[in-house]
Amino acid sequence: MTQRTWFITGASRGIGAEIALAVLANGDQLIATARNKTDLHQFESNPNVLTLSLDITDEAQVKAAVAEGLERFGQIDVLVNNAGFGLLGGIEETSATEVEKVYRTNVFGLLNVTRAVLPGMRQRRRGHIINLSSIGGYRSSVGWGIYCSTKFAVEGITEALHDELAPLGIHATVVEPGYFRTNFLDGSSLQRTAIEISDYADTVGKIRHHASELNYQQPGDPTKLAQALLELVNADNPPLRLPLGTDTLQVIAAKNAYVEQETAQWRALAESTDYR
Repeated sequence: MTQRTWFITGASRGIGAEIALAVLANGDQLIATARNKTDLHQFESNPNVLTLSLDITDEAQVKAAVAEGLERFGQIDVLVNNAGFGLLGGIEETSATEVEKVYRTNVFGLLNVTRAVLPGMRQRRRGHIINLSSIGGYRSSVGWGIYCSTKFAVEGITEALHDELAPLGIHATVVEPGYFRTNFLDGSSLQRTAIEISDYADTVGKIRHHASELNYQQPGDPTKLAQALLELVNADNPPLRLPLGTDTLQVIAAKNAYVEQETAQWRALAESTDYR
């Protein structure tokens, strides 16, 4: 395979770091970004790597980072929009400020990077945009509603991108990991709402406790996830969606079955609303 250049956001830890390591082991070139460049020290001695400090919520900084990456390597073949964080709390418990903060990174930041990278891909008529969603991007759940809504947005954005970019020779894939054994449930990646309402103790409260118990016990292997992405970019016809993990597959199957059953139950009412 021809040597590729990858641009990865949130490459300092977790899934982003695993993808970065796999990219370099594959002999590819890497533009690794994180909020603090010093967190990328493990990559700095490699001549195939450019490390950059990047706050993806700052559009000017994003454009400058992409320009620096293009100056160094000449092109960006694969963009991995990985940077983001979780927010755990009930819908009513979540303040407007907390909602805006997670959207600025998980959605608006992703859009900033995508817009900055696409002109070069369009000019060359090739490239691959990989957007990291989640098991929660397909099915929302108690305690994760606001976070999941950001991943629902990523799913919708990627669906449209897939169809907009296909005629230009550019691929777009949304990756839906389940629970992978990273630091995502640590305080560095997961924020909790400042407010906790006692009426939600049996719903959201139980999820808070479960998240603490699950930390570093998740079933998914992040090293295998990174290898899956290498296989993804080598595919002649990559998918729009790539669920990863048996837990994600189970959630998708359960939701599809539920939607099919509920749609059948209410079909007559749905059909009755057409002009006749």
